[in-house]
Amino acid sequence: MTKKNRAMLIGSIGAGKSTLTNALLGREFQAVKTQALVYRDWIVDTPGEYTENPFFYKNIMATALEVTHVLYMQDATKRKTIFPPGFSTSITKLPIGVVTKCDSERADIKEAIIQLKRVIPKGPIVISSAITGQGLEEIRNLVKCNSIEEMKEYVKMISEEVVIFV
Repeated sequence: MTKKNRAMLIGSIGAGKSTLTNALLGREFQAVKTQALVYRDWIVDTPGEYTENPFFYKNIMATALEVTHVLYMQDATKRKTIFPPGFSTSITKLPIGVVTKCDSERADIKEAIIQLKRVIPKGPIVISSAITGQGLEEIRNLVKCNSIEEMKEYVKMISEEVVIFV
C-alpha cells in the first residue's frame, strides 16, 4: 500500500467497519465498539455515530481532509441505510461502496447495492465479507487507485459478483 493513500471507513453502528479494518490489515483482533477515530496503517476507522447523527457530519468532513478515499459501508443484513441520497458527492474524495456481511444467510446483497447506488452516483461497489475474505483484495487495490478513471479500469478486470461500477 502506498503511504500516500489512506481510506476512511464510514457507516452505521454495527456495519462491520472495525471487523473489515482488521481483515484488511490481516489482524485477528476481536472487534470492539469504536468510540473515537482509530488510525491503523492506511485506514481510519470511525464511530458509527459519526454517520448516524448529522450533528457529527463535521467530524466526517474534517477527517476526510486526511484521506484519499472514503469507504461507504452498507450492512447487507440491514434493509435501511443511514446515508442521505448523494452523500458521497459532498465529500471530495474517491468513493468506494462496500457491501458488508455478504456471507450472512440474512444478507440481501441486491438491496444493499441499491442503497449504495443512492449514496454513490459514480464509483465502485465491492461485495465483501471480512469472514470469508471476499472483496478484501479488491478494496486494497481500489485504495491504491488515484482517480475514478483508474478505479473504473481496475473494476473492468474483476467479476461483477465481487465488484460493480456505478
